[in-house]
Amino acid sequence: MGRSPVIQRRYVLHSRGTLGRIRLIRWSISLSHALFPLPLSCLTSSRFFSFQLFRSFSHRWFHWFIASVLLCGIVLLSTGCGLRSSDQMVTGGAPAEAKTIENKGSDTLVNLALAWAETYMKEHPDVRISVTGGGSGTGIAAMINGTVDIANASRRMKPEEIAAARANNINPVEFVVARDAVAVVVHPSNPVNGLTLQQISDIYTGKIINWKEVGGEDRPIVLLSRESSSGTYVYFLEHAVRLGNKHSDLLFSPDTLLMPSSEGISAEIRQNPNAIGYDGLGYVTPDQKVLAIARDANGPYVLPSIETVNDGSYPIARPLFMYTAGEPTGHIKEYLDWIRTDGQALVPKLGFVPLRQP
Repeated sequence: MGRSPVIQRRYVLHSRGTLGRIRLIRWSISLSHALFPLPLSCLTSSRFFSFQLFRSFSHRWFHWFIASVLLCGIVLLSTGCGLRSSDQMVTGGAPAEAKTIENKGSDTLVNLALAWAETYMKEHPDVRISVTGGGSGTGIAAMINGTVDIANASRRMKPEEIAAARANNINPVEFVVARDAVAVVVHPSNPVNGLTLQQISDIYTGKIINWKEVGGEDRPIVLLSRESSSGTYVYFLEHAVRLGNKHSDLLFSPDTLLMPSSEGISAEIRQNPNAIGYDGLGYVTPDQKVLAIARDANGPYVLPSIETVNDGSYPIARPLFMYTAGEPTGHIKEYLDWIRTDGQALVPKLGFVPLRQP
């Protein structure tokens, strides 16, 4: 615990004697934890008094000064040195040892994770939860390094990440906390209403470069993507660009603009009529046009929604994850249990799909 604040008072003394006006005198009493256990005799030590100073006082001032100090000392001692336990007063009565949870990772999950944390802390004031983004890869790496309690991810851990965790004596435990649809978005003025998965793959690998090739205007296609540290990037690469083929080595076109955040994609879509991008459904804003997606040219074109994710008709849907370093215990387990039960009520409010219908 730190030392208590220093109480300072100023006394300007006036004398009619030969000394005249006495200059400003500062009197400081340090109310530290080490001070109060001292016997009453300490009040007459040099720590509190300068007898050279007293010589400057008239008897009247000297008596007043001694009486004030003794009164102050009696009050402090009679309260049992109560200021020693004043730390709770300074902190507004907060618990001395709050339970903390460090939560980091997926930018897709960050808003939902923040909503969970805020709600849970209101219900459990003894718990402090810190939530940051940075991407699924960043959160998983922090979990492996032991700097966070929970890693958020919009994709499953890669085999090399699992190997790195086990090399660090960590056995990652996976929790599905919600589901999400990856929406394909364009500018509202774009006349294209839907694409097949094959067309999406051809667009993002650079085979299709003009909107007229998919029923649009004669305009070049501007490709937008999340950065490679994003779980949404990885999921879209594996399931939309590579069409779920684990043996495929297709990559995004080198002309693809990598955006650092969901907000970056939204901003570019709003101002660029030639752009196409993708993002979690919870981050799609009304000023973007969402395209319907078909598994093939003969299949139905389906818009992303809670209903189409639940019934399996929307083809680019995924689970969202949290990972811990080993089986969670204590307040971390209690938090994860809450997320997967009562916390699901918040999921549809942020545009995601709950594990079960509320």
